[in-house]
Amino acid sequence: MDQDFNWNPYADQPHNVVPKKQRFWYHFRFAPGYLSLLFSNVQKALPVISRYRKYKRAMYKTPFQLQHPFGVAVSPFTSRNEEVLNSLEQLGVQKTLVRIPSWERERLDHYEDFIGQIKQRGLDIVISLLQRREDVRNSKTWEKFLDDVFSRFKPFSSWFEIGHAWNRTKWGVWDYREYLRLAEPSIPLAQKHGVNLIGPAVIDFEFHLYPVVLKRMYFDRISSLLYVDRVGAPENAQYGWSSAHKVALLRAVVDACVKEKQDIWITEMNWPIAGTGKYSPAVGRMNVSEEEQANYLVRYFILCLSTGFVDRIYWWQLVAPGYGLIDSRSGIWRERPSFFALKSMVERIEGSIFEKKLPHPAAFIFLFRKQERSFAVCWTQGSLLKHTFSQSVLRIENLEGEEVLFQDNRVQLGPSPQYVYFR
Repeated sequence: MDQDFNWNPYADQPHNVVPKKQRFWYHFRFAPGYLSLLFSNVQKALPVISRYRKYKRAMYKTPFQLQHPFGVAVSPFTSRNEEVLNSLEQLGVQKTLVRIPSWERERLDHYEDFIGQIKQRGLDIVISLLQRREDVRNSKTWEKFLDDVFSRFKPFSSWFEIGHAWNRTKWGVWDYREYLRLAEPSIPLAQKHGVNLIGPAVIDFEFHLYPVVLKRMYFDRISSLLYVDRVGAPENAQYGWSSAHKVALLRAVVDACVKEKQDIWITEMNWPIAGTGKYSPAVGRMNVSEEEQANYLVRYFILCLSTGFVDRIYWWQLVAPGYGLIDSRSGIWRERPSFFALKSMVERIEGSIFEKKLPHPAAFIFLFRKQERSFAVCWTQGSLLKHTFSQSVLRIENLEGEEVLFQDNRVQLGPSPQYVYFR
């Protein structure tokens, strides 16, 4: 089975190449690769476990400043690029990510124009390079693609993510050795053009792939596409690991595999919207309401960034019917609650100092300071409860930055995060 690549333009991802059962049997061809993965992880097990335990104990206890940790991915919309850029500017995010697929190399003029407009607005750009099965079959065309993109786009960005979600067969790569054959030529080409590499762009909670790849590949920044939508809310556990524990483990794995400390960027995450049909990239319980998406977005960013273990997170993406911050299905685009939630969070958290997480059996309460003003970001996983702060409450703002009425220092907390400011 070596199926052709089949793109789904509605959900911005490839279709699955074959039924799940056939994929399972096909993977037996790659048994030697799985054995080497096992060996590599056994070698790193003790260093990783030791670091993870240390990081878990220290999590949320060390103050630090958050400098430009928020990112959002954007895509060109031909005749509506100006509208995309205006919305991006309104959002207030300084870090952007643009995908360039290898199968659209004939449209590099189009991408250059769009990325040039982003650069003109003073925004930082990461370029993610997407592969397909043909690139594995014919590595020379992939290397030519890398060479062309590095040469052409280095005036706009010095950061290039090599490959994308390659641990999913629909993206054209069948095991880590095939990914390395795509990734390794990028090292001399990056040196030739003076650009920086990001990777390995593993999707989901599959950190066992990092040791074997990082042993052979050097990246200037380590990336993960850390989706947690399979388990619903970001506080929910997958095999016992919440989002915060996942990033602590990722930090431990990376630190055990590289010689010097590397920044970690989560270059893609989101929650798809229920009721969007063919535009949703997922099916079933992973789809949530627009209100839940807004709540989960803020909670994910706060939970993960406040650990100090990841330095930046990108939401995928600004405009998309099935999962974006803006719904583009009608002629007049509509900002979803998640758009305003991210905008408000950026305004309040950007440049702030995270101080600590308050212990509470049923609520999540994170303390920040910005320009001599202390405030908390707080929520529960579901049920409403009253919490009395020891500090005098000045005002409370909801997810979108609107003021909320309150009495004394008792605040009603619920699943929608609130900003509580102190005198």
